[in-house]
Amino acid sequence: MSKDRPAPGDRIKPKKSALTQFTSLTLQLEAFVVAFAAVALYGLRDSFYEKGPITVGDPMAIWVVGGVLFVVLLVLSRLTPRAVGIAGGTIVQVLVIATGLALPMMYLVAAVFVAMWVASLRIGTRVDRERREYDAAHPETAPNV
Repeated sequence: MSKDRPAPGDRIKPKKSALTQFTSLTLQLEAFVVAFAAVALYGLRDSFYEKGPITVGDPMAIWVVGGVLFVVLLVLSRLTPRAVGIAGGTIVQVLVIATGLALPMMYLVAAVFVAMWVASLRIGTRVDRERREYDAAHPETAPNV
């Protein structure tokens, strides 16, 4: 038998939660998009200064808000195994939508990430439930817990 496949009766290692994997990846991707949006806003700050819905001419404000949101998203991506990470990730979606006030294209980008967040929550929960059901039906190969 190959070492890659378990022999009949062998127990396998538990898999990482699909919910954790999906939500963590979504928040990590979102963090980098926010960082790139801060760079774009910094480059466009002079053209938005007069025409934008809010004043975004202060470079320090752009970097502080972008940097804080970047760090918050990365920290929350590591907290997704806990309920506080999921709740915080849901709340931070509103903050990412609010970045559209400074850079209107972020409304579209944020809508895509909100859809990814909702899909991550739904699909991750379903995959984890199906894994538990399979393990209950096949205790001989259920992971060691």
